[in-house]
Amino acid sequence: MDVLINVFVALHIIGIASLLGGFLTQMKAMGEGTARFTPAMLHGALTMLITGVALVGLNQADDQTVNNIKIGVKLAVLIVVLGLVYVKRDEEKVDKGMFVAVGALTTVNIFIATLWT
Repeated sequence: MDVLINVFVALHIIGIASLLGGFLTQMKAMGEGTARFTPAMLHGALTMLITGVALVGLNQADDQTVNNIKIGVKLAVLIVVLGLVYVKRDEEKVDKGMFVAVGALTTVNIFIATLWT
């Protein structure tokens, strides 16, 4: 079971890397006012959602303690990010404030995952 959990953790990290990497690669365009949400950002957010749900289920099935409040907060933040990226995915350029919000919320989610004990 530990190997399976670790595989899903790795996939979860790949998802966050895709979401944050997509944001970081668009920062120059954001300064020019032409930033857009890339497909990698949407796919990264979806990967995080699917693997995160799977991780909670696998950890509970393995009788490990799961902090449901932490998971709920992370899920809420991710749903906001996913909603913003999904709704604006086809637009040629995205408002700077919305783009910054996605990057900030993604970073907040990383800090919640690593610092909330």
